[in-house]
Amino acid sequence: MTILDHLSLLTMLDAVALALLVFCWITVSWRIENPSAVRRSVTVIMVEYRREWMRQLVTREPRIFDAAILTNLRQGTAFFASGCMIAIGGALAMIGNTEKIQMVASDLTVEAVPNIVWQMKLLVVVLFLTHGFLKFVWANRLFGYCAVVMAAVPNDISEPSTYARAAQAGEINIRAAWNFNRGLRAIYYALGTLAWLLGPIPLIIATIAVTFIIWQREFSSLPRTILEGGPAMPATTKET
Repeated sequence: MTILDHLSLLTMLDAVALALLVFCWITVSWRIENPSAVRRSVTVIMVEYRREWMRQLVTREPRIFDAAILTNLRQGTAFFASGCMIAIGGALAMIGNTEKIQMVASDLTVEAVPNIVWQMKLLVVVLFLTHGFLKFVWANRLFGYCAVVMAAVPNDISEPSTYARAAQAGEINIRAAWNFNRGLRAIYYALGTLAWLLGPIPLIIATIAVTFIIWQREFSSLPRTILEGGPAMPATTKET
């Protein structure tokens, strides 16, 4: 059978659910990185904080504190990259053994479908996980580049290249963080795509839920309010 023959096994509702998934993923990612000036996303707000971090680096002695922060950031990217590799392996193992999925589906009274359909649905999960893995690996490398550039920032504040090099470190740090966030969004949508195993309607619901969670955390969360308004927040404020 050709690829088109395999795709023809999906229903029209499956196609709509998949199109909605891709549309939401692309749209929310673009909006987070290109928000309006009136309401910025957490990702964009953090850009200036990262630049300010590198400006403070210039006069901080010693710079062990900055090195420790960057080490933690690299460990985070390595952790998620490893997690993605394990998840990809598990998903590929499921693709090669869809009989167990069929058994679970029958227990849930899900309509029987050919094995190739389960494999195609799991393949979408693998694609999201692979995308996330690549983003985490690239973020890890960028944080490594940032560490080298930070180490190259002169200790002498009167040196002409001091602030220029610190600014370079800041820009690399920003791009590392953006790739890390892209990897996280891929994981969110990979988890949502698992709902497709229950049918197109669960996938649509999961896609809307995942998109809402990402949107809320970027544009309407309490951490965003704190970052936008500064540290002067009421002590009695509760996390939402």
